[in-house]
Amino acid sequence: MNMETKFEAGESRPRSLTQVIARLSRSQKISLIALPLALLAGVALVESRGAPVIAAPPPVTVTVATPLVRQVAEWDDYSGRFEASKSVEVRPRVSGAIVALHFTDGSIVHQGQLLFTIDPRPFVAALAEAKAAAQGARSDLAIAQTDYGRAVRLQGLAVPVSDVDRLRAKVQAAQAALAAADARVQSRALDVGFTQVRAPITGRISYRRIDPGNLVQGGGSGAEGTLLTTINALDPIYFTFDASEALFLKARRARESGESQSAVEIKLQDEADYRWHGRLDFTDNGLDEHSGTIRLRAVVSNPTQFLTPGMFGNMRLSSGATTPALLVPDAAVQTDQARKIVLVAGKDGSVTPRPVVLGPVVDGLRVIRSGLTIADKVVIAGGQLVLPGAKAQIRPGKIEPAPAAVADATAPAPLNGEATLVGN
Repeated sequence: MNMETKFEAGESRPRSLTQVIARLSRSQKISLIALPLALLAGVALVESRGAPVIAAPPPVTVTVATPLVRQVAEWDDYSGRFEASKSVEVRPRVSGAIVALHFTDGSIVHQGQLLFTIDPRPFVAALAEAKAAAQGARSDLAIAQTDYGRAVRLQGLAVPVSDVDRLRAKVQAAQAALAAADARVQSRALDVGFTQVRAPITGRISYRRIDPGNLVQGGGSGAEGTLLTTINALDPIYFTFDASEALFLKARRARESGESQSAVEIKLQDEADYRWHGRLDFTDNGLDEHSGTIRLRAVVSNPTQFLTPGMFGNMRLSSGATTPALLVPDAAVQTDQARKIVLVAGKDGSVTPRPVVLGPVVDGLRVIRSGLTIADKVVIAGGQLVLPGAKAQIRPGKIEPAPAAVADATAPAPLNGEATLVGN
């Protein structure tokens, strides 16, 4: 095709593309439009003949199973510390010098066991003096009674009535003096007994704060007595913790409905299992208005006295009776922004996300509180490779509890509660 355009002599040349196109004939304009279209068609034909067609990828294979239905016992998790069920500060009742020590620091002592001995000699001497005074008062009473008896026999003959009354009063005064002397004897005997400081309770004793040879101040002199040591009763031992108002209400409702007392299980920081067992025995009489919590206390058996006051522990409190629950593998739960979802496969193989409300983990399975039914086909493997709404190749599977793994003692305690399968 010849697109050359000739210009007559004297005719001016066009100055723009528009002027060039305007001077073309009709056939030349049609050729100008058809040429690019033909080139594009040729290129497309060459590409379609030279490049192979890419086949669509096969659908992703996913494993699905219905949720496992089991009876579970749910627990609420708390943290707290152990406290002594009884704690006594050992102080002397009398003042004096410590002359003997009868225990080993940190040992177990029993009620009535001798701990310290205070020099008893001053108190023994005071007791002897009180006994002598009592003996003198007893002699005075005997003379007064003899004189009064003689006067009564001679009353009206040789002894005036006034003398008889005076002798009767003298007998009464002698009796009172003897009673006071006997009381002083008892007091001095108590002081002698107080020179032996004995354990008031059974428990673990602290270290001695006073060595033999030191003077101590007794608590009976009006001033505070010198602290000798302390004793903590450790069997049983208390475990105190703070709980929310929701737990307080739940416990009160359970008590009113006649349910049994909630069980308590505790583990220490380096323990994997809840090996310490107890029961709730005390709830404070009011909630803290600042934190909205209430102080509770459990009594824990401690026959070996291994548990020590101030020790930290993680506690779980039984939520009540067992309940049926739907369980799926914890790995099947995904996060979609602020929601927790699981993928559910339909009859046609389409995979759709389902929002769920989660419960605790038990034996590697997550309790689903709501969002699933027993007939749903939950994707338990391969869910990371399929897009929501896409179709997948379905492969049946089965959900089973995972074997119990040894817990890491350094791992933090769970924040949301936990559960156990009934029978485990």
